[in-house]
Amino acid sequence: MKKIMITGASGLLGQALVRTFGGKYEVIATAKSELPDALVNKVEFHQLDISDATRCKDLIQELDPDVIINAAAYTNVDGCEDQREVCWRANVKGVENLAVAARKNMALLVQLSTDYIFDGEDGPYGEDDTPNPLGYYGKAKLASENAVRVVGIPYAIIRTNVIFGTGIDVKNNFFLWLYNSLKAGQNIRVVTDQYNNPVAADDLALGIRQLVDESKYGVFHLGGKEYLNRYEFAVQLAEVFGFSTELIAPIETGELQQKAPRPMKGGLKIDKAAKTFGYAPRPLESVFNSLKNRLK
Repeated sequence: MKKIMITGASGLLGQALVRTFGGKYEVIATAKSELPDALVNKVEFHQLDISDATRCKDLIQELDPDVIINAAAYTNVDGCEDQREVCWRANVKGVENLAVAARKNMALLVQLSTDYIFDGEDGPYGEDDTPNPLGYYGKAKLASENAVRVVGIPYAIIRTNVIFGTGIDVKNNFFLWLYNSLKAGQNIRVVTDQYNNPVAADDLALGIRQLVDESKYGVFHLGGKEYLNRYEFAVQLAEVFGFSTELIAPIETGELQQKAPRPMKGGLKIDKAAKTFGYAPRPLESVFNSLKNRLK
């Protein structure tokens, strides 16, 4: 049985990866902080801050994993503009540490990246399109891709966008913000000019498992099935959950005065992953209905 090490296991995607790989693989979860109580005793856990090079080297040498999936990252896009050292340490230096440590036993490193490496002028993007990040977060994630490439290990770079869903004590994501706000009857503003193909954490985790099952390498885009703007996503969510769509006001990005620039027409083409290992994310309506049942 292959041994899979998952970093950032306490987060939304990390939890989905632990669930998805469990049973079929020997799963080892790591995270900077402790796992939520509900996950303790369900999986082997080791505390790991990937920015600590010595700890990365020692733990990976001790555990000897076949595959390392790096779901640890600093993803606050505006925060990355203000806290560039924090962003670089987590998103680039940490990846370098994992890659160098993985070289000892030539473990496959699966690195999560983002559509923010593109400028959003002409999305959705394919794997061979030229990166041109607008903000520091995108620049750091592009640097992390390059850090993986130069070490000389087997790797898979998974670019994704707008990961959403629910988990145990996970930080807010676009879906949870919409759900909690609309459930409370709050009026919200959602942009109409940012386009992506949001992906459920469970679908993304399954796609990563399919890649590992098939032992595929290289760069793959794993996004959602539908390409739409944030406002359309919010309206569809409201309709499935029975919330009032009148609570959702359409606005443009400029009105938010966000610190970091956003790629307006982002998103990712998923044809290569579909053809290579059968990646097939669910339609949004199906995902929303599944989350509705889970949140009950």
